[in-house]
Amino acid sequence: MRHRKKSEKFNRSRAERKAFIRSMLRAVIISERIVTTESKAKGIRPWVDKLISWAKRGDLHAKRLSFQLLPDHALVKRLFDDIGPRFKDIPGGYTRVIDLGFRKGDGAKLAILELTKIEKKEKKLKEKKTVETKKDEIHEVKKEHFHDQKATDKPAKGVFAGVKKIFRREKDK
Repeated sequence: MRHRKKSEKFNRSRAERKAFIRSMLRAVIISERIVTTESKAKGIRPWVDKLISWAKRGDLHAKRLSFQLLPDHALVKRLFDDIGPRFKDIPGGYTRVIDLGFRKGDGAKLAILELTKIEKKEKKLKEKKTVETKKDEIHEVKKEHFHDQKATDKPAKGVFAGVKKIFRREKDK
């Protein structure tokens, strides 16, 4: 009997469904946020929660179970080293589904499936700010150098010097 064995089939055969679930799980682990249809997001959500609960356990058996779903050592390592420790103190609710409206082409209902704790963007923002400050410093140095030159000074190389290098033929060796 099939009592209490409800699962989403996504109108696919067993092999197609298995590949689909793996690809969606892979996308969620890599980017931590995906845009998909609402039914797919709600169908994948228990799988993502299961992976994260295994990552919280952190033992060898949990790694082997997660490797069956994500056959990629780098993804399993990221799951256990980065994502699992974030949810260490939380007993559940690792993902959320946010409605986006309807897709223009076919009218399918879209949704965002994302992890509730996303630290990736905060790190990127910090790195981006440091890169911007370095770029500003370099830009200011270049401006100062440009203003120090006299108007009569000739540039070191002409405009066509770089172009000539590109089209120069090398002699046979």
